[in-house]
Amino acid sequence: MTEPETTALRICVVGDELAAGAGDPKALGWVGRVVARTESAVPVSAYTLAVPGETTTSLGARWEAEAQRRLGPEAGDGPGVDRRLVVALGRADVDAGLSLARSRLNLANVLDTAAEKKLSVLVVGPPPGAPVQRGRLAELSAAYADVAGRRRTPYVDLFTPLEHHEQWLSDLSASGGTLPGQAGYGLIAWLVLHTGWRRWLGLPEDSPA
Repeated sequence: MTEPETTALRICVVGDELAAGAGDPKALGWVGRVVARTESAVPVSAYTLAVPGETTTSLGARWEAEAQRRLGPEAGDGPGVDRRLVVALGRADVDAGLSLARSRLNLANVLDTAAEKKLSVLVVGPPPGAPVQRGRLAELSAAYADVAGRRRTPYVDLFTPLEHHEQWLSDLSASGGTLPGQAGYGLIAWLVLHTGWRRWLGLPEDSPA
């Protein structure tokens, strides 16, 4: 059977306050910046489904029902709509004291359920936060990368390139060490755009910076 021609790209982004762009004076966050720079022959729309301070346990319990209303048959779209999911992981698992094994399992369950629904997924890892979190966040990001890799799901590592990035650290310091500002969200957007975003969407490869 011939696949229908793509008429639109619809992307749901599930995550915490970082996915929503909290703290950005321009109110764009990284999602708005990425979509604004995504040139496509068909319309691209993004729906951010964010819950502040959410752990992967909570995300795993809610994402399917919320995304289904925007990506499922009840959304009322024709067969040409390419529906995709971004799982934007935050830092709350560290604050909540979840074990690495639990965090890994939670993400694995999300990815396995998405695969059953034939949803293409991109995972965006947690960025660096307060210094007290750094060691655990490094382990968590590596664990998430491993889970995604085992399922051949693209993973955007935010922790490694930002851990010692002067502009990122300055942005965090200005907000008390938790949320980035305009520059920080711009850095996240750059990393997402240049870590296979267009390839994941089936668009021509990323252009040089």
